[in-house]
Amino acid sequence: MENVARPWPALWSLVIGFFMILIDTTIVSVANPSIMEGLGTDINAVIWVTSAYLLAYAVPLLITGRLGDRFGPKKLYLAGLVVFTLASLWCGLAGDIQTLIVARVLQGLGAAIMTPQTMAVITRIFPPDRRGAAMGLWGATAGVATLVGPILGGVLVDSLGWEWIFFINVPVGIAGFILAWRFVPSLTTHPHKFDIPGVVLSAVGLFLLVFGIQEGETYNWGTITGPISVWGLIIAGLVVLASFILWQRFNKGEPLLPLGLFRDRNFSLANIGITTVGFTVTSFGLPLIFYYQMVRGMTPTESALMMVPMALISGGLAPVVGKIIDRVNPKYITALGLVLMAVALFWNSALMHPDTPILLFLLPSAVLGFANAGIWAPLSSTATRNLPPRQAGAGSGVYNTTRQIGAVLGSAAIAVLIQARLAAELPAAGPGPEGTAMSGRLPDALQEGFSTAMGQSILLPGCVILVGAAVALFFAKPQAATWGRPAVPASAGAEAGSGTRQG
Repeated sequence: MENVARPWPALWSLVIGFFMILIDTTIVSVANPSIMEGLGTDINAVIWVTSAYLLAYAVPLLITGRLGDRFGPKKLYLAGLVVFTLASLWCGLAGDIQTLIVARVLQGLGAAIMTPQTMAVITRIFPPDRRGAAMGLWGATAGVATLVGPILGGVLVDSLGWEWIFFINVPVGIAGFILAWRFVPSLTTHPHKFDIPGVVLSAVGLFLLVFGIQEGETYNWGTITGPISVWGLIIAGLVVLASFILWQRFNKGEPLLPLGLFRDRNFSLANIGITTVGFTVTSFGLPLIFYYQMVRGMTPTESALMMVPMALISGGLAPVVGKIIDRVNPKYITALGLVLMAVALFWNSALMHPDTPILLFLLPSAVLGFANAGIWAPLSSTATRNLPPRQAGAGSGVYNTTRQIGAVLGSAAIAVLIQARLAAELPAAGPGPEGTAMSGRLPDALQEGFSTAMGQSILLPGCVILVGAAVALFFAKPQAATWGRPAVPASAGAEAGSGTRQG
């Protein structure tokens, strides 16, 4: 663990870029209708604007986490930030849907390079018994970004046009680069032999699995082309990933994924927990926003503003929770946060009727704020507490990969469930969103059935997050750090320059 004189400025510098890339996972959803109109395309093509980003983001995370160990997290973070910022500019300038999708792929790759480095730097510059407060800020960023994305997207689309959801990243990216260059230390690197078969197997397996899940609804969970089917891709992806795990088990060299990480009970359980969080946070907003806009007639900005209590409370409390978890067992805070999230979603479900006073929805929104504050920091701190420095990149790569896979699963599952519940509750209107004319306010005769379908759909993420709460109760009590503060300060050369290798 490196001794860094001023770790907090380094963390704040990284948080800017991390916030930006997380916002881009949700900000586009509100802009989809405007993009369709502006670029003259259809719904199937515009869905790929989000799918391409998520796919390019999720697949390389294991690899980019390990690259940070090998070449230094600062170098990787800055390189990813440059790619992300330039790709954002290209997105805003895109004149057709194909160009926009390609630019979004580059954006996702930039995000994949950056994300593991943020957790790796926290793991390496803060000792385990002081890492909770740092993870509190990281967690607040992750929680608030997922909520701010739709709000910011609605405001920008309504006032300036869809291009500005991408253009806004350019000045933020430049500021983030300057601050990270100035304040993030060049940490020591660790010589790794790169596991080429592991890289290929993990990338191919994750691509097949994530693509199959993401695009399942598009192809009605059937044939894509010729002999290739959605389920064929998913099964092939699972087989390739099983081969990857076997290779990691028997690889006599240095594996891409050190399976020894999972001997730590808290690391393994925290990865299950963050998967349920990724699933829930990605999925619950869709039925809620549909209800606000199509039953209550809200604009994108108005519907997103219903989440303001959640964003404010989460952002305000998460750093406080971070300080608390350095002194108490984080499993109780985590479990409580996850249970509160389930309570808020079940509450929303019960309120979803055409005549419910709209201000009542601000109450479960506030509960979601308390829930978010108690989830992100304790989970990430629990996952990384026992990681040694040379495995910080690998561990954060795994943790962020499981979160993204949870997000992809949530996105696919909620789309399928919404289609099924609409078909059941509005049989005369057609099998899904297309049949119910998903634009503008619904006729009064359809509002009750539509509200019921959205209320039933939001129960799924509510149940999934309860699984995460049950898992959190099995966290082991944190042990005293065995590799905490260094006795000897890092050399000036390591602080300022290229980073010395250490075995």
